[in-house]
Amino acid sequence: MASLFLDRDGVINVRIPDGYVTRLEDFKLIDGVLEAMAIFARHFDHIFMVTNQQGIGKKLMSEADLDKIHQWFVEQVNSAGGKIDHIYYCPALKSANSFMRKPSIGMALQARRDFPDIRLKESVMVGDTKSDMLFGHRAGMTTVLVGDEPEVATQNPHLVNYYYNTLIDYARSLDK
Repeated sequence: MASLFLDRDGVINVRIPDGYVTRLEDFKLIDGVLEAMAIFARHFDHIFMVTNQQGIGKKLMSEADLDKIHQWFVEQVNSAGGKIDHIYYCPALKSANSFMRKPSIGMALQARRDFPDIRLKESVMVGDTKSDMLFGHRAGMTTVLVGDEPEVATQNPHLVNYYYNTLIDYARSLDK
């Protein structure tokens, strides 16, 4: 079944340069995200968010803080006609080399265990960094780079199947 895996910071919400979204007030949706989520719900059997959240590992926030942000987002998505089947996150520090932390594919494999009908080769990973593209590539997914760093695609053409400026641009391409 076709599934969509979405990174969070820089794809769903505005990334805080050299910082972390640690509270709901800092979680600013990128324009068009809710419209995109409604479009994706028509095209994908499952939609997942996969996000590294080492702010927890650094003790800048708690898992309860993260849950509050994610619950609010899921409510917004549902109200807009979209869906999120599950949010996977890795709180480990980058230095821990956790298999659950992107670019390792632990979150993709966990999603496949939780939703056995997932076919990773029929799935799409959307992200804004090389790490996201590595995650998707290693899991056998089609990769879509979004955001304002197209050099990730030009420097890593073997990792990036498609590039769009924004998530809504990618979503609208599915309706054509």
